Amino acid sequence: MTEEIKILAIESSCDETAASVVRNGREVLSNVISSQIALHTLYGGVVPEIASRKHIERINQVIEEALKEADTSLSEIDAIAVTYGPGLVGALLVGVAQAKALAYGAGKPLVGVHHIEGHISANYIENPELEPPFLCLVVSGGHTHLVNVLDYGKYEILGRTRDDAAGEAFDKVARAIGLGYPGGPKIEKKAKEGNPFAIPFPRAKVADNVYDFSFSGLKSAVLNYINACKMKGETYSEADIAASFQQAVSDVLVEHAMEAVREQKATKFAIAGGVASNQTLRSAFEKACEKEGVQFYHPSPIFCTDNAAMIGVAGYYEYMAGTRSGLDLNAIPNLKLGER
Repeated sequence: MTEEIKILAIESSCDETAASVVRNGREVLSNVISSQIALHTLYGGVVPEIASRKHIERINQVIEEALKEADTSLSEIDAIAVTYGPGLVGALLVGVAQAKALAYGAGKPLVGVHHIEGHISANYIENPELEPPFLCLVVSGGHTHLVNVLDYGKYEILGRTRDDAAGEAFDKVARAIGLGYPGGPKIEKKAKEGNPFAIPFPRAKVADNVYDFSFSGLKSAVLNYINACKMKGETYSEADIAASFQQAVSDVLVEHAMEAVREQKATKFAIAGGVASNQTLRSAFEKACEKEGVQFYHPSPIFCTDNAAMIGVAGYYEYMAGTRSGLDLNAIPNLKLGER
């Protein structure tokens, strides 16, 4: 019988205070998330100072709930995993400080986890057959990365955004057309009422790397379109703008990813991150992967947005590889994937 390893994971990189207990890297025993979306909606986006304070208020209760839901005591935990970057520095510090205190007090190993590695690892939760190597596109509010997953904990970044992340562009466009925050779900909902081919928004390519992304031009094109309509006294359809913008983002992401699939001769492709819960994007990738003869993987929406279960999965594989963090572990807001 194989040894049972339980990881207590903590995630606090942005506006979700989360804790989870994961067994053997694939089985989620608990996944508790305290969201701050309703609070930050009042300000049209995440306010870092408020996010940090709310993490401090909620983190003890969230961890207690996760242990209770998993029917597990801290003494039965084998290691404590925590997101230490990238993210909002104040928010990260709350999770890191809590994890260090628990690890020291309980005499447990501490494992620092990269947030993007967590998103990639979310694909392991519901796909027991998925193992590296595979390609993964991480699309979230702060990140757009096309990653070659060589092995557990080993990554090669093929492409990344040169400016705005895809999720960031969703938020800014949603604000511009008066939909508010959070932009991703609101754009997706409004887009269902519109024509995705009504407005020919640009699909940017980066000359020196075909795998890199750029969304600032697309965002500017949307703003310019709205401003031009206002100056001419013309009405415009919010639904058509949302649908056309969403289609433009989807087209670019799919095109770049499938180019990488062909060049790398990949047989497995996955998506991850908050934007990966977008149904239009998922459907586009399903069709593209089927056309290329590639197996397509994606997490359920609850594991796409920030959560601690994905950190627990990544933490398990780091723990099994011998990764240990000292009590001098610090938050690194601009941590690069593959760095320690």
